[in-house]
Amino acid sequence: MKYPTTDISKRDSAATIIFEALRKAIIEGDLKDGEPLRQEEIARSFNTSRFPVREALNRLEQQGLVRTQRYKGAVVATLSMQEAGEVFDLRARLEADVIRAAVPNMSTEVLTKAQEYLDRFAATDDPMHWGGLNRKFHGILYSASDMPYHIQVIENAIDRIDRYIRAQLVMSGGVARSTDEHRAILSACEAGDAEEAARLTYAHIQDAKASLQRQLTSAT
Repeated sequence: MKYPTTDISKRDSAATIIFEALRKAIIEGDLKDGEPLRQEEIARSFNTSRFPVREALNRLEQQGLVRTQRYKGAVVATLSMQEAGEVFDLRARLEADVIRAAVPNMSTEVLTKAQEYLDRFAATDDPMHWGGLNRKFHGILYSASDMPYHIQVIENAIDRIDRYIRAQLVMSGGVARSTDEHRAILSACEAGDAEEAARLTYAHIQDAKASLQRQLTSAT
């Protein structure tokens, strides 16, 4: 199996555990685009009935990570280039607004933690860690915004494209460039320049979009 399993036959949160395990496997690319998600197989893996599996798959479908296809059942959702572009555009606008609101409220603790995530992102050569550290870097900065609904929308949007971002970083060798862009964003935050932080964040996400589109185009 391509996702972590455990015996949850006597636990009340079976659907949540299955949901989180499948979500992680999809986001990290262990479950590939279009791969079938068979309820019976998943239920056996977790030693449970099909009911919590069905509930977990419904939740994943609501987040856009799974689609139900006629005759095939649930499969890992595939994003078209146009759909991926829309998600990046949404992120760019929302994240620029959120960091603009966050900068005036950023504490030394927030900035120090962001620097730690940035250093770890720059130092690791393990692609499996890039996505998580990238999210933590941006997330700690956004946490000062007091805009929890915006942040939840951003997290859901990132879930949709995280596996593509990871692939883009691997294929394009984009970690060094992303690190430089992160440093510039953090410097603007440290200087208290909310508008510059917003401008750099918007450009950072649009650069990632353009890089991914180039990689997808060259691969076809």
